[in-house]
Amino acid sequence: MTEYEIAKSGRISDALSAVADEENIDRERLRELVAAGRVIITGMARKHSRIVGIGEGLTTKVNANIGTSPDHTDMDIEIEKLKTAIDAGADAVMDLSTGGDIGAIRRLVLEKSTVPVGTVPIYESIVNVTRSGREVADCKVDEFFSVVEEQAREGVDFMTIHCGLVKRLAHEVAGRRTAGVVSRGGCFLLQWIMKNKMENPYYEHYDRLLDIAHEYDFALSLGDGLRPGAIADATDRPQMGELLVIGELVERAREKGVAVFVEGPGHVPINEIQANMMIQKKVCKGAPFYVLGPLVTDVAPGYDHITAAIGGAMAAWHGADFLCYVTPAEHLRLPSVEDVRDGVFATRIAAHAGDIGKGIKGAAEWDRRISRARAELDWEKAHDESIDPVRARKIYDKSPDDSEQLCTMCGEFCAIRGNMRSRE
Repeated sequence: MTEYEIAKSGRISDALSAVADEENIDRERLRELVAAGRVIITGMARKHSRIVGIGEGLTTKVNANIGTSPDHTDMDIEIEKLKTAIDAGADAVMDLSTGGDIGAIRRLVLEKSTVPVGTVPIYESIVNVTRSGREVADCKVDEFFSVVEEQAREGVDFMTIHCGLVKRLAHEVAGRRTAGVVSRGGCFLLQWIMKNKMENPYYEHYDRLLDIAHEYDFALSLGDGLRPGAIADATDRPQMGELLVIGELVERAREKGVAVFVEGPGHVPINEIQANMMIQKKVCKGAPFYVLGPLVTDVAPGYDHITAAIGGAMAAWHGADFLCYVTPAEHLRLPSVEDVRDGVFATRIAAHAGDIGKGIKGAAEWDRRISRARAELDWEKAHDESIDPVRARKIYDKSPDDSEQLCTMCGEFCAIRGNMRSRE
């Protein structure tokens, strides 16, 4: 039985108990949420991985993407990125490799990762095809699914598969957007559908996909192949059309006993974020929502970890459950190790801000602890309570005050010191 089926049967698994303890939530309440498909539990495939709950009533989780490209295939650097992402507090990672020995890189990531690992199987399918001298459209249905099964056997915890980009939507989106189709998986499928004049193989053979997911109990992330890559394209007909298809696929997955969550946009102006979250939750019957950002403006290459954090905080506040980080390198190049670190921390800040907004138990208490430490000029405790203690100490130590109590922002005119004196 899958974790989803165990919860539906009324039983509480060890994995569910572990998540309940970590999240400080009643076990029976969590079982009900899992059974309703509003929470998924992942990370059970490998004994050395942390088990993570994603969904309603739980803290907002953060994912970090790593992986090679055809131009950068250094496996050691990707493992360093993996370690950096986990050390910075990522709750999950995705290996999106398209260069080098993709299988070997994934297996090493699975071996080294102490958090759940996700993939996008179509990447490997298409790379295999193009390396053999064929075109994207030449990929056979069995080649799409053999990669899914291979990755499942190896212990991948969740897979993003773009099942909702159906043939009629492929025709609708062509040439009608400012930024076109920016999802790499979505673009592969668009080419395949248009050239072959056939239905999306993941949609047409969805039951086959569900059978594999059920056998290996990995969570299915229904990818948004038509996510907007520009704010001008946000909440348009192709995006909404794909979401309606995904809503149907969520219900079919649940009928088969498969845990499922839904991937979302993308680039969305700040005034449309709440509506996007509400529509997804409604259409997809409360399935956990996984968003990339969303980025609230297109004009900030080099600072897109900030534009994504703004959108991510808003999205989490209004119901998003899982935030995919965006690094400063987004739209520019493959991220460096430092970019990964910056992206994780920016997204963790967004997730925490969202948790405060939606009233997650214990979220605001963290803020109260650091505020009390500041009010007492207890710098060590304030550093310890920081989301990034190493960076906080490093910045503070660059300009120490002789008193070892004050910082150089206000010096002797410190308002907190003034508060203390007024109470004496």
